[in-house]
Amino acid sequence: MLSADLIILPCSIVLSVFASGRGGGGLLHGDTLIVIAMTTLVSIVVFARMGLYRAVVRFMGRQALFAVFRGSLVSVLALALGLAYFLPDLPRSVPLIYGMIVLGLVGGSRFLVREYLFSQARPNKKKVAIYGAGASGLQLMSALNNSHEYEPVVLVDDMRERVDAIYHGVKVSSPAKLPFLIERHKVEQVLLAIPSAPMWRRKEILADLEPLPVRVKTVPTFEQLVSGEASVEETHDVAVEDLLGRDAVEPIAALIEGCILDKVVLVTGAGGSIGSELCRQILKAKPAKLLLFERCEFALYQIDRELQEAVFSEELVASVVPLLGCVQKFDRLQTVMDAFSVDTVYHAAAYKHVPMVEQNVVEGVRNNVLGTFNAARAALDADVSTFVLVSTDKAVRPTNVMGASKRLAELVLQGLSQESESTTFCMVRFGNVLGSSGSVVPLFRKQIKAGGPVTVTHPEIIRYFMTIPEAAQLVVQASSMASGGDVFVLDMGEPVKIAELAKTMIRLMGLEVRDEQSPDGDIEVEYTGLRQGEKLFEELLIGENVSGTTHPRIMRADELALPWSEMLQILQKVEKACEAGDCEAIRDLLLCTDTGYAPNEGLNDVVWCQGEKVRSLGSNVVSMGRRKG
Repeated sequence: MLSADLIILPCSIVLSVFASGRGGGGLLHGDTLIVIAMTTLVSIVVFARMGLYRAVVRFMGRQALFAVFRGSLVSVLALALGLAYFLPDLPRSVPLIYGMIVLGLVGGSRFLVREYLFSQARPNKKKVAIYGAGASGLQLMSALNNSHEYEPVVLVDDMRERVDAIYHGVKVSSPAKLPFLIERHKVEQVLLAIPSAPMWRRKEILADLEPLPVRVKTVPTFEQLVSGEASVEETHDVAVEDLLGRDAVEPIAALIEGCILDKVVLVTGAGGSIGSELCRQILKAKPAKLLLFERCEFALYQIDRELQEAVFSEELVASVVPLLGCVQKFDRLQTVMDAFSVDTVYHAAAYKHVPMVEQNVVEGVRNNVLGTFNAARAALDADVSTFVLVSTDKAVRPTNVMGASKRLAELVLQGLSQESESTTFCMVRFGNVLGSSGSVVPLFRKQIKAGGPVTVTHPEIIRYFMTIPEAAQLVVQASSMASGGDVFVLDMGEPVKIAELAKTMIRLMGLEVRDEQSPDGDIEVEYTGLRQGEKLFEELLIGENVSGTTHPRIMRADELALPWSEMLQILQKVEKACEAGDCEAIRDLLLCTDTGYAPNEGLNDVVWCQGEKVRSLGSNVVSMGRRKG
């Protein structure tokens, strides 16, 4: 560009003289050459001082344009002074003509080169459409224009006043024209740049985009942009939260702080999906001390490190204490609660994967039932004020051991509540949470990226979904409304058909579902059959007796509770059966107790089944020996 300017500047002076009507006769004499050399030298020095030769041409913008303008103005002044001193006979219009010529040639040459470089890279770029011509959409467009990967060729917006406006050379169109524009411009992706749009509106937009043959991505939410967690050019695949169309309700501060503010709070299972999010929400509510109780060392290390960093960066006064321990060890729980004078316990420690617990009945029941009993007993002995059990919708009319064990854990707390005067026991029941360990959503996304098939257990299976932060927030708020033995049920919204969720995810990633109607599609949905203990739909209520609370998404259910004396006998039998490894006895106890347990299969505990084979083989050997005898 320096070499180009050394040619452009002298030529511009000569052209301006010709354009003034003076002609070129006798132009190249000593004084003229001095003026040309002086003007060129001054201009080059000024351009250099303004950083014009340090600017990367490919990424030149308004600042470079202003630098060219200011530099050209100085160049015009230098020429005017030179002409006034050395060539006073030349027309006064020469500097003005020179200014226009040099501005056009110096600035224009750079932008021509810039456009040439972009045109060279353009064939390799993916053509994208941006949905949203607001501040985020335009910022995204500017970022993509300077990228090597994407070229924004379509811009659409719902607001009529924005339609037909032109930004960065792209005309804003109505979303109704999007199918035509996608085909015309060969668009490969649609980027949603509507971070402040409510969830219901995002769901509507995604429903309109789903049939189109493009991949849909989104920019981060408004909250993520404001908090600095992400920048507008960071696009990602559509989150399932957008597909649910569910806006989170603003938490009620008094309910959030009720059991936490300036108190000692213990979270069991603190390293799990729900437990770790509970810890994050609790820390925001400013407890005096937060105790992390977790059996997995690595999970405890991770959540402890994260929370310690939050305490430091946000200058919180709460202290975070990591504690290794298992809820099956009553003495450890008792020692911890006594030593720290715990005020509130959130009991999230549980084995929750249905097929896994079906294959490990003894440990599943020992952890979920006896672990809950141990934690509740320790809380009673330590005069804990509030004890909250994180339960599940699988506890309602369960068909699997995991659900039955959680229902029995609920009955334990309901029974203890009848005996307790100092500790308030309650439980919070909700369905699946998005992004938790074992969730279908990350599995589907992984299967789609691998080329399929996407595996769904049954075409009619439905589930309730909620985000982890919302679930944890509601658990904390529900605990502040407990009066003793309460069963709180969270409003999970509308249930989701898992097969349709899988198909929607496939289509929004720009692929086609392969089925009978589309045999040449990209990804097939494969039905594998219901897993052990799984049922087609989950429920949140056992009976119909339910009432509202001060929170719009938390309900209180009035359900059957067993007398504590009866529950204590059941627990003693459960403990004895677990110690003996007697799965049949455990199953009978779950069936006899009022849990609603109705298994759809036989015993699947792998250890028990293996033992049955050995016992069967042994009896056959004995029988053969007797016949031979």
